[in-house]
Amino acid sequence: MNYSRPYILYPVNRVLERAIASSLGLLDEETLELAAPDRSVLVADNFLYTRGNFEQHSFSVNILEPLRDALEASLTDEFRKQDHLAWADTHNRLGNMLGAIGQQQHDPVIFQNAIESFTLALEEYKQEDSPLEWAETQANLATALQALGRLESDAKALNEAVDAYTAALLVYTKKETPEEWKLIMLQLGMTFHTYGTLLKGNRTFQKAVVAYKNAIPELDADNYPVELAAAHNNCGAVLLNLAESEENSERFEEAARSYETGWKVFMEQQRPVHLSVLCRVNKATARSELAELTKDATLADDMADEFEVIMECFPHALQPLCLKHCEEQMSKMREMAEAA
Repeated sequence: MNYSRPYILYPVNRVLERAIASSLGLLDEETLELAAPDRSVLVADNFLYTRGNFEQHSFSVNILEPLRDALEASLTDEFRKQDHLAWADTHNRLGNMLGAIGQQQHDPVIFQNAIESFTLALEEYKQEDSPLEWAETQANLATALQALGRLESDAKALNEAVDAYTAALLVYTKKETPEEWKLIMLQLGMTFHTYGTLLKGNRTFQKAVVAYKNAIPELDADNYPVELAAAHNNCGAVLLNLAESEENSERFEEAARSYETGWKVFMEQQRPVHLSVLCRVNKATARSELAELTKDATLADDMADEFEVIMECFPHALQPLCLKHCEEQMSKMREMAEAA
């Protein structure tokens, strides 16, 4: 079947931002000036947190390619012989730069280069000797594989991403490393969801829901507002696809409740307004599909009004394709209500 494609929100990539910050010393002063983002003109970025897993917010994207070049230049055979762990750390940082560039350019080859860089780091990091570094690199590898799998609709890459995240959980535990554990649970949910849409398997969707429900109680709104809201929103997206597969009205309602919780977190934590709007659009879409399934003309009329309100009240928060989606949904719901 063809699943709908709700809006997915991506958490902050803290590892990427740390990799950038710890690599800036490789650059000269002139190039270093490129690192600071231009905040002189405030323009709403309605694609923030929607681009993918390698989005970062603390630095300018202009810094990524100079850092990639500097890191690659430092990776000599002599460096590896002198300090093999520092060499592995450099490959880890390089993989994150390549992942960010690959996402920016939508280039699967660059993602493959990132995967190769993480794999080389794992030749030196061993679980027995450097468990935390090994686990972080496994998680980085998994994130690059997830991004490649999503870009290429590649089930093999997504399956390998699940394996790498699972490997990281051999070290990261809920008790000893709670931050890493809950963020991997969030990423596992995203990976299982994408994998499930390719396999068209409800069991994989259910694994995604379990991963999100593991993460949600551990994410507090004060310290992880985007991650918490994204977990609720993205769990709603899985539940919606599961509802479509099962033709289950209760699943549609569960998806709508999950979206609403994400919307409330964004509103209460005063995150960028487009994020709460995307949750609201997702919720209205789930309710619209429920109206179609149950042939509920009253609900269809309510959803037509809801999409109209969204477009009238938040015109500057809607991405172009999101606006088009709202227009189409409003028209479809209005026609259904009038026909009844």
